[in-house]
Amino acid sequence: MKSLFTGLTDKGMVRSANQDAYHIDPDGRFFIVADGMGGHAGGEEASRIAIEVAHAYLDNNWETEPDTKNLLAQALIVANDAIVADQELNAQRGDMGTTLVMILFRDDLVWSAHVGDSRLYRLRGDKLDAITEDDTWVARAMKLGQLNAEEAKVHPLRHVLSHCLGRRDLRQINIQTQDITTGDRILLCSDGLTEEVPHDEIAIHLQAETEELAAQALVDAAKQHGGSDNITVIIATIQ
Repeated sequence: MKSLFTGLTDKGMVRSANQDAYHIDPDGRFFIVADGMGGHAGGEEASRIAIEVAHAYLDNNWETEPDTKNLLAQALIVANDAIVADQELNAQRGDMGTTLVMILFRDDLVWSAHVGDSRLYRLRGDKLDAITEDDTWVARAMKLGQLNAEEAKVHPLRHVLSHCLGRRDLRQINIQTQDITTGDRILLCSDGLTEEVPHDEIAIHLQAETEELAAQALVDAAKQHGGSDNITVIIATIQ
């Protein structure tokens, strides 16, 4: 599949540094967003390592690994191992970690992989659907019927991740094929967007004429709503 794509990141209105990172494959084969945590230096380093190691693994093994699910899983595993190795060498970054969300186009299929609460959305016409489910305590509680949407928005544990990269006991990587077709517009984003901008407003901004206009509108909207975190978006329109 071919696509038109762009990416944009901003430190927001409150944070002094940007702990998000993203990568766009020049050939449009895959796109990655990571949102680091663990203090300024730790968060920036964790997201940087995850992005660099994951995309290097995909580049180096694209032609030799026929199993796409295994290709994605190994890319995230080696990224996780690289973060853990850095933690062991640098005690000041011992608690760092990162979310990661990725979409990959290969052999006429669309694959997604994610760990944490960075998200993947699909806009089809004017209908916006969240494709990924957050790896958070609150998301699990909602799925089990223990919290409703309004309670989840203000719950004190809403930012607590159940899974992230940078853990020796990484137990879960969510990998699956997706229903993506010509005309769909895809959004990958960190929670600096979704914590600030309501779902319906994201859908409206995502319908801008070009990917660049949509990306800028989403970042601007997050900042206008407070911009309390770093904001990163990648947008791709399937041709």
